[in-house]
Amino acid sequence: MLGRITGPFGVRGWLKVMSFTDPLEQILDYPIWRVDQPRAGRRELRPLESRRHGKGLVVRFEGIDDRDAAIALGRLDLWVERRDLPALKKGEYYRADLVGFEVVNLQGQPLGRVDHFLDLPANAVMVVAGLREHWLPLGPDQVFRVDLEHGRITVDWDPGF
Repeated sequence: MLGRITGPFGVRGWLKVMSFTDPLEQILDYPIWRVDQPRAGRRELRPLESRRHGKGLVVRFEGIDDRDAAIALGRLDLWVERRDLPALKKGEYYRADLVGFEVVNLQGQPLGRVDHFLDLPANAVMVVAGLREHWLPLGPDQVFRVDLEHGRITVDWDPGF
């Protein structure tokens, strides 16, 4: 998921967009965004204009020309096809690829499996569900190894914490 439409902006069809890319304007590198509307199904959106607004963006899309059309679109998650994502460098991973991976600490103790990720103000967090739920800060001091072949992530984390 690249971002989320959070509501209409103005009367000319612009929409407020929360971008999950870093930097937030990087979402504009993708010429086609996709949404899944509950009643209408999958739809492609093509951004025509945009500008920063507060902590997000406001965007005008092709074919959405007034406030009623913007309201009708609703609050939707924005995504792109996997093939449209940039190639990753060695040691980089898409978070979606890590969901379901087993997580163990440096001593080999299992902590659970990656359930999801959260972007919090201080840092990103990997939520691991096991006997207990662990919120592990993402960073080089906590995540030591990602083994794609075996679906395992090794972290520096005390299971009692």
